[in-house]
Amino acid sequence: MVHPSRGVSPATPGAPGAGASFRWWAAGLVVLAVVLAYANSLSAPLVLDDYYSITENPTIRQVWPPGPALTPPAKSGTGGRPLANFSYAVSYALSREQPWGHHVVGVGVHALAALALLGVVRRTLLLPALRAAAGTQALSLATLVALLWAVHPLQTQVVTYVSQRTESLMALCYLLTLYAFIRGTEGRARLWHGLAVVACWCGMACKEVMVTAPVVVLLYDRVLVAGSFATALRARWRLYLGLASAWLALAWLMIGVKERDVGFGLGASAFDYALTACQALVVYLRLALWPQPLIFDRGPALVTSFAAALPWIAVLLGLAAGVVLAWRRRPALGFAAAWFFLLLAPTTSVVPIVQQPLAENRPHLALAGLLALLVVALYGRIGRWVWVAGGAAVVVGVIATAQRNRTYATEVGLWRDTVEKAPGNVRAHHNLGAAWQKSGQRAEAIAAYESALALDPRYFYAHASLAATLGELGRDAEAIPHFREALRLEPRQPKVYVNFGISLFRSGHTKEGLEQLERGVALDPGSADAHYNLGTARHFLGRTAEAIAQFRQAVELDPRMVKAWNNLGLALQQQGEVTEAIATYERALRAAGESPDTHHNLANALGNAGRIPEAIPHWEAALALNPALTTAREALAQGRQLLANPGGARK
Repeated sequence: MVHPSRGVSPATPGAPGAGASFRWWAAGLVVLAVVLAYANSLSAPLVLDDYYSITENPTIRQVWPPGPALTPPAKSGTGGRPLANFSYAVSYALSREQPWGHHVVGVGVHALAALALLGVVRRTLLLPALRAAAGTQALSLATLVALLWAVHPLQTQVVTYVSQRTESLMALCYLLTLYAFIRGTEGRARLWHGLAVVACWCGMACKEVMVTAPVVVLLYDRVLVAGSFATALRARWRLYLGLASAWLALAWLMIGVKERDVGFGLGASAFDYALTACQALVVYLRLALWPQPLIFDRGPALVTSFAAALPWIAVLLGLAAGVVLAWRRRPALGFAAAWFFLLLAPTTSVVPIVQQPLAENRPHLALAGLLALLVVALYGRIGRWVWVAGGAAVVVGVIATAQRNRTYATEVGLWRDTVEKAPGNVRAHHNLGAAWQKSGQRAEAIAAYESALALDPRYFYAHASLAATLGELGRDAEAIPHFREALRLEPRQPKVYVNFGISLFRSGHTKEGLEQLERGVALDPGSADAHYNLGTARHFLGRTAEAIAQFRQAVELDPRMVKAWNNLGLALQQQGEVTEAIATYERALRAAGESPDTHHNLANALGNAGRIPEAIPHWEAALALNPALTTAREALAQGRQLLANPGGARK
C-alpha cells in the first residue's frame, strides 16, 4: 500500500509511453472506434420511452431560459433527473423530433465517457501500487480497456436507445468524479477535488445509480492511495463531506419516485425482486463475456421460487468469495471485481424497477471494471500478446455493435427481433403491434395485439390498442367490447374514454358516446384532442354553441391543431358569425401554418361575405397545396366568373 505522503507525484503522468502526442493518438483512436461502431445508428427511430422523454415532453422545447428543461415531469422518463432532461433539450434544439440530433448527442456523450475511462485507467495504472506491474504500458492498457468498453455490443442499449442517455450521462459524471479525485491526489487538490464534488452532484441529477460514487471513491482511496479508511478520511475529509452532500440532492430528487413506476409496492415483493436480482447479476456477467443474445426488452417476469433461483445464488456466492479473496490478497484486482457489483447494487436492491427487473442498459458502467480486470490479468499472463487478442476483440466489437444497430433501424424490426428472442414477453408483442400500426399495417397490428392478449387476457394496453385499431378500420362493433374491458382494468385512462366515445358515436350510441367523451375531458382537461372530439360530437348533435366552446379550448391548448381551427370556423359560420369565422381562419393560418382546407374555408367565408377579390387568392393557395381539391377549383372558377361578369352573375 502507498502512504498518502508518498502519493503519486505530478510527474507520474509523464511515465514512459505516456507522452502528450501518444495520449492524443490514444484519445483519437477511442473516438474513431466509437464513430465506426455507431455511425449507422444516427437514423434509428425513437422508440418506447423515447416518446415520453422527447416527443411528449413539453419541458425540452427550449434550452434557454433553462427552468422548464430542469424541471421534468415525473412520467417523462427523466423525472427526478433534471440534467439528463436538459441534455434532451439540447438535442431537441438540434433536430426537434427528428432522431439524428438525439443520436449525435448520445454518441458524443458515450465517446466522452470512454475518454474519461481512458484517463481513469491510465492514471490508476501509474499509481505506485500498480506501476511495477503495468506502469510502462499504462497508456496502451488503458486505451485497450477504453476501446473494449466503448465498442462492446452490450452498450447499444444505452447509446442507440435515446432514453438511456440518463445512463451514459451518469457514467460520464461517475468517471469524471473518480478522475478528478485521482488528479487531486497528484496536486492542486482544492481545484480537482472541488471538480469531483461538482461532477458527483451532476451525476445525481442524471440517474440514481450515482448514489454509489462517494463509496467507490472512498474504496479506491483506501485500496490504491491512502492504505486505510482512517488515513483517507483524515487526509481528505472535506472531499468526502462534499461527495456525501450529493446524497441530499439525490434524496430530494427522489421524492415521489413511485410516480415513475420505481420502488417496492408496485407489483413485486422484496423477496421476489431479490431472487430476480440474483438471476440478473449472473445474466449481466454472462453478457459481459459473451453478449448473445441481446434482447431490447426482456419483460417484467420475476423469479418467485427460491428453488429456481438457487443456481444463480450459488454462482453469486462463489463470485463473492472470489472477490473477498482477491481483495485480501491483491486489493487492486479485488476493487476492480467489486466495482461490477457495487455499480449494479442500487437497481438490484434498494431501487427496484419492477416493470423491467432485467435490462441490458444497467451493466453499462459496471462493465468497465470487469474489462479492466480482464485486460490487466491477461497482460500479466500473456504479456504483449494481449494487444493481438485485444485488438481482435475490438474489431469484432465494432462489427458486432454496428450489426446490432441495424436491428434498431426500424421499430418493427426491433420489436420483431425482441418477440423472436422473448416470445413470452407480452409487452413486446403489444409494442410490435404498435409499430405495425404506426407503419400503416393494421392487419399485422391486430394480429400482434391478439398475440399479446393470448399471453395475458388482462393486459390493459393490448385491449386499448386493439380497440383503437379496430375503430380506425370502422369495426366499431368489435372494438367496443375491448374498450369496455380496457376501462374495467384501468378506469382512469382519458385517451381510452375518448376513443371509446368515438366508436360509440359511429355505432349510433350517441348518448353513451357523448358521456364517454365528457369523461375523457374531465380526466384530462389539458388534452386538446379530447376537447376537439367532444366539440365534434356536440356539433354533430346540433349543440353548436357548446361545440364552439370546446373547439376554442382545443386551439388554446394546441394552436397548431388545424382541424380544430377549421371546425371552429365552420361552427361560427353556422351561427351566422361570418366575420368572426373569417378572423378565426386567418388566425389559424398564422398559428398552424399553411393548410389547403383552411385556405378553402377562408375563401368560402370571404365569398359568402361578398369579398370575392379577397377570396380568390385563398382558393388559389388551397389548390397550390392540394391540386385534387375539386370543390376549391369549382369555387375559384365561379369566383373568377363573378369578377369577369358581375352583371351576368346578378341575373
